[in-house]
Amino acid sequence: MRTPDLDPEDLDRYSLRGRIFAKVRDDILSGRYRSGDILVENKLAEEFGVSRTPVREAIRQLELEGLVKTVPNRGVVVEGISSRDVKDIYTIRGLIESLAARWAAQRITPEELQQLREIVELQEFYTAKNDVEQVTRLDTKFHELILNACKSKPLKHALSGFVAYAQRARVASLKVPGRIRQTLAEHKAIYEAIAARDPDEAERAVNIHVMKAEKNLITQLYDRDSEA
Repeated sequence: MRTPDLDPEDLDRYSLRGRIFAKVRDDILSGRYRSGDILVENKLAEEFGVSRTPVREAIRQLELEGLVKTVPNRGVVVEGISSRDVKDIYTIRGLIESLAARWAAQRITPEELQQLREIVELQEFYTAKNDVEQVTRLDTKFHELILNACKSKPLKHALSGFVAYAQRARVASLKVPGRIRQTLAEHKAIYEAIAARDPDEAERAVNIHVMKAEKNLITQLYDRDSEA
């Protein structure tokens, strides 16, 4: 049976909701909104230039992800990301990405390996320029390529609902002074293990990378909370 087409106005609303949800989620994960902050529907609607309806729908979605909660007599309160959340994120990330690296070492194509090498070379170039924005973009591409190279649809599916958290955690970690140079060295080690077709070493290199990234991000969160 044919699924009824959505009304164009419904499509516009869903699109707006998605954009608002993604932006507010990123702002929470990056620390722009901190735990305990109040999200005001009217202000968000004004900021995005929309009615309150897509804002309300985006807030419901944020509630489902545990990033905000509605408190009687207070409104929508940001739950934020705690140190425990960061530990959970990196535990999950370590399990998924180390497995992806193990399988990539066994399944990567020569073309994908060349692309991975080019990403590392570009990362080295922009690290020397201290260009955090470009390094962040390349960092995301590096991990996406490894995930694709592992040739596992189930693993990609398992990561699909988690990718935004992992990506924002990586971005936040890279803002820690000196972290981009450490990341370059860790990415080189991961690349070399995959290029050598050594799954054990690839897995180990990713685990080291994730462990150090977690430590850096928790330090950043601690410093941020101390300043609040």
